[in-house]
Amino acid sequence: MEKRDYISDLSVKGIQPSVQRVKIYEYLWKNRIHPTADDIYERLHPEIPTLSRTTVYNTVKLFLDHGLLQPIVIEEKEIRYDIDTAPHGHFKCDSCGKVFDFRTGISKSGVFPELAGFQIRERHLYFKGLCGSCAKQ
Repeated sequence: MEKRDYISDLSVKGIQPSVQRVKIYEYLWKNRIHPTADDIYERLHPEIPTLSRTTVYNTVKLFLDHGLLQPIVIEEKEIRYDIDTAPHGHFKCDSCGKVFDFRTGISKSGVFPELAGFQIRERHLYFKGLCGSCAKQ
């Protein structure tokens, strides 16, 4: 895994790099599991006892606003977060609940001839089913 300067990454985006923000960003970068804000809190709270859920939610919103994260809404009542902001799709396993990334060949500029002239603001491509491991069981 490549070594990153998390403080510089945040500073370049105009985000003041507090200890909590750096730890949240580092966690997201190192753990590409598409966590919810509650997942982030549960994982980091033992390491940072002063961390609050509110801080996690506010930090996630700040990262979203500055283009460091993209939200994933595969399930109606669950927002997950992805540090990979390049165009790609997601597959959620109905059995184990894991979310997997897959490349689509879609670029940030116009993607389909049928959408020529459209101004695309968001792109989402989701599939649901059984992952390879669960399908073998």
